[in-house]
Amino acid sequence: MNDVVLWRRLVAEFLGSALLAAIVIGSGIAAQQLSPGNVGLELLQNALVTGAGLFAIILIFGALSGAHFNPVVSFVDAAFGGISWRDASAYLPAQVAGCITGAITANVMFSLKTVSISTHHRATGPHLLSEVIATVGLLLVIFALARSEKNAYTPAAVGAYITAAYFFTSSTSFANPAITVGRMFSNTFAGIAPSSVMPFIAAQVVGGICAVVLVKVLYPGITPKESADIIVPHLRGANDPETEFDTNR
Repeated sequence: MNDVVLWRRLVAEFLGSALLAAIVIGSGIAAQQLSPGNVGLELLQNALVTGAGLFAIILIFGALSGAHFNPVVSFVDAAFGGISWRDASAYLPAQVAGCITGAITANVMFSLKTVSISTHHRATGPHLLSEVIATVGLLLVIFALARSEKNAYTPAAVGAYITAAYFFTSSTSFANPAITVGRMFSNTFAGIAPSSVMPFIAAQVVGGICAVVLVKVLYPGITPKESADIIVPHLRGANDPETEFDTNR
């Protein structure tokens, strides 16, 4: 039965990640077409659509997988005992594959080449610092709400934070290794060049490590059960705390 539950969670992570990438990249393409040459307005459109889309897809898939859509979120969750390391490792390829699929889908929806490798170089010192900060902030939002048992606010809070981070970080807040890889496959407004991908992912991992330390300092009493319910309370595997199996949910 655990295999069935994990399979459903992986499907949710794949589909949610695909929708996330399609939202981020598709809205970037639409913004370029609707407001050509006005970069500030293009970024605003991209940010607002991404924030609203995140809110919706978290509500769609949160009850199944927790709506991570982000390997850093999954592995930090595992570090606090919210999910098993095995499940976090299984989430990762589903999230990356989903983001790549979403990027390709966005290209096709706007009649672009199915795959177009981005030439948008982003890996500068300020951009990488921004990614560390953006990732730390995202994780603090998620775990602070879990610790205070205010998970009902998490979909809106995550969407609002990412919308704001588009503007207060110079990197426009990727904060997610899976979406970073996916955005490489679209040479459009939201794309990132392959040479910038690994530095961005390294910065996001550093942000994840910093977040683990900060959560332990700020919320030393956080429990595996609270961690298990980050973002949205959801179905759990056999190795997760307070396992409940309900194949009819």
